[in-house]
Amino acid sequence: MTLLSADLIDPDDISRPNGQFLGFPYSLEESQIVFFPVPWDATTSYGAGTAQGPQAIIDASVQLEPTDFHVPQVWKIGHHTIAPNEKIRAKNDKMRQLAKQIIAYQEAGGTCQDKQIQPDLEVINNASENLNQWVYEQTSALLQQNKLMGLIGGDHSVPLGLMKALINQYGEYGILQIDAHADLRKAYEGFTYSHASIMNHVIQLPRISNLVQVGLRDFSQGEIETAKADKRIFWFTDWKLKEKAYQGYIWQDQCQDIVACLPNQVYISFDVDGLSPEFCPNTGTPVPGGLDFNQALYLIEMLVKSGKQIIGFDLCEVSPNPNNSNDEWDANVGARVAYKLANLMFASQPS
Repeated sequence: MTLLSADLIDPDDISRPNGQFLGFPYSLEESQIVFFPVPWDATTSYGAGTAQGPQAIIDASVQLEPTDFHVPQVWKIGHHTIAPNEKIRAKNDKMRQLAKQIIAYQEAGGTCQDKQIQPDLEVINNASENLNQWVYEQTSALLQQNKLMGLIGGDHSVPLGLMKALINQYGEYGILQIDAHADLRKAYEGFTYSHASIMNHVIQLPRISNLVQVGLRDFSQGEIETAKADKRIFWFTDWKLKEKAYQGYIWQDQCQDIVACLPNQVYISFDVDGLSPEFCPNTGTPVPGGLDFNQALYLIEMLVKSGKQIIGFDLCEVSPNPNNSNDEWDANVGARVAYKLANLMFASQPS
């Protein structure tokens, strides 16, 4: 008799590094959940390093327990990790260096409209567009195999292709975004596909029914106006969440308010800077305030308990400590968020 990979897993044994999330032995064919890493942070505007996030998360994940309080025998589901694409990583490194020059030019007094930087901007914008198309094609092929997808970034610009692919697979859906930033700029620093403009591109896609943004605490005037003008966009800013908590409004009730704004099919876009910076001190654009780790996971749990279906997710902006390669805190937190999102996504599927 041939043993399945699930039969070979002892949940009480150690996890052994093998390039897979949590050291699982599952092949793509026998897995229900697929982690798709995208090592790209070309347009990062502050702290760099999120392109290293996917590999750091995979490496740190072997310290996790395969059990999950909310999903019984979750190690039997079948989790497979696509290897980070080295060509994408190498292309990112080149684009990142070019982007740094463009940003430095603007910080010195130039503007993104100046003629002398247009050729370089075009190179980066074309590379970002190609990256989006690559993600779309790769994830479309996996979705057609009936896989549940979790994209691991990289900066927050990278999941656009997956969100586009999910429309083909599921039709209309809504988005729950946990983030310190609204990401509704039309472009930023001249970069059309900036991490700061991902949601502006998303709301241009057909069949996105609504966008519920939670934990916001850093946004531009233009983003405020965009949100006010679009009835599909719901803001739950960090200030309002905290104000209600100070007035005695418990988190369970606030979560119910958030979940009520979402349709039956939901995509989760989780920027790790939506958490308090103590959980992600090396993320690219940290902002004081934010959600507690368990607050965020409780919100996802409430979403599942409401009967809504999670059709996919991304986790972005995890960055390793650039000054200490032995510091896995950010990656450890990221791995735990990714594993919980994947398992609750599985638990939300119709029986």
